Amino acid sequence: MNLLRTSLAAGFLAAGLVAMPAMAQQHDPATPPAVAAKVALRGEANGIAVREMRLVRKNDILTVQADLSNSGRSDRTVYYRFRWLDSVGNQVGDGESWKQLGVLGLGMQTIKSVAPTNAAVDLRLEMNVESR
Repeated sequence: MNLLRTSLAAGFLAAGLVAMPAMAQQHDPATPPAVAAKVALRGEANGIAVREMRLVRKNDILTVQADLSNSGRSDRTVYYRFRWLDSVGNQVGDGESWKQLGVLGLGMQTIKSVAPTNAAVDLRLEMNVESR
């Protein structure tokens, strides 16, 4: 009985370890780990890195600026939106619509957003990167 449990546990663990790389997001190596923790990437980064993210609370409302950098020579189209979160991780507000941004080859763009309410204390930047 214990041998069967151990075998099943080892099998599930091995299956989980095999599946983990497929679920891991493929951030560009130029994205700092602290910034990557706030980015929810949908698909491949395709050479787009979030080089820096600045969060500031102005008049009790959280604002963000993020610098996107294209390390490739070809232009990329980035679809993005910010998801604002409260102190327990629940979404605040109705959510932003997707925005489209062209980032030229070897270029950099800054994106900005303002939280919908003062209840927002954190955020996730959701991105989908396509080649042009």
